[in-house]
Amino acid sequence: MKYNRLGNTGLLTTDLTLGTMIFGEQNERSTPEAEALQIIDRYLDAGGNHLDTANVYVGGRSEEIVGKALKNRRHNVILATKVRFPMSSDRNEQGLSRHHIIQQVEASLRRLQTDYIDLYYMHGPDPLTPIAESLRVFDELVTSGKVRYIGVSNFKAWQLMKALAVSDAHGYARFVAAQYQYSLVKRDIEYEFEDLLRAEGVGLTPWGALGGGFLSGKYKRGEKPTLGRIATTGDETEEAWERRSNERNWAIIDAVGTIAEARGVTYSQVALAWVRAQPMTSSVIIGVRTLDQLSDNLAAATLDLTSDELATLHQASTLPELYPYRMIDVYTRRQV
Repeated sequence: MKYNRLGNTGLLTTDLTLGTMIFGEQNERSTPEAEALQIIDRYLDAGGNHLDTANVYVGGRSEEIVGKALKNRRHNVILATKVRFPMSSDRNEQGLSRHHIIQQVEASLRRLQTDYIDLYYMHGPDPLTPIAESLRVFDELVTSGKVRYIGVSNFKAWQLMKALAVSDAHGYARFVAAQYQYSLVKRDIEYEFEDLLRAEGVGLTPWGALGGGFLSGKYKRGEKPTLGRIATTGDETEEAWERRSNERNWAIIDAVGTIAEARGVTYSQVALAWVRAQPMTSSVIIGVRTLDQLSDNLAAATLDLTSDELATLHQASTLPELYPYRMIDVYTRRQV
């Protein structure tokens, strides 16, 4: 695999990160522990060095499995986990308060069987807790050595910029990584985050690069699936069929398929290679369920799309014009 800097740091991450969100769930859409351990071993043996989990994934089971897998390989891995979402019915076991962050970082360290976390994310904004409180605790965790770098996920652009300003004003540790949904069928973050992340030295570690499986090529126009993640998730989810099944997205599938067939690769590999090629991407999170899916996704690490192929995919997936972005773009081009 290739290595990239994680944001504006000296930390090097492989350009594919292994996501572990469904490791340990007890249903047909999940990965049982035994296979999850095999997947982690195979990913590491293939040269990967970045594992992503969260305290909330399967109520902590994902972290436990990752901890077991890394017991003898910990120091060769960038280990990322997160805090924000409810861990019980207790109203204080959620959010980004000092109470919850300290409680959960200790719990994550126990489950992961480690004494430090390489990359600790705020998993989402907390409307109740002042961001200065959350950032001060994160800074203390970095100073203490329990956390080495910090990241952010699912914040609005203004919330992220405010957090960076607060960190700068107080001399706190800054976010170095940002985890957001990003794929050929979900490019919304380009409106605000592309410029923001580049200007502030924050690296993107995107999730959902296959659009919840939509970009794998297994779905057809007019045929609502009955199996798979898209078929079984609720209408409120990002991967819901109603959000994926539209003419723009089917045109993207056609473009991906044309390139995949010409190159003799899979739809998934083309979709992942596109996200890898984007300049703001530090490492793409792959969320595999089986060993076969892992093997397929790993092949994307060596698939470099041509400029013509990238242009084809860009044109098929171009975002709608929105104010003020179109106007700003036009006038900026006139000035350079």
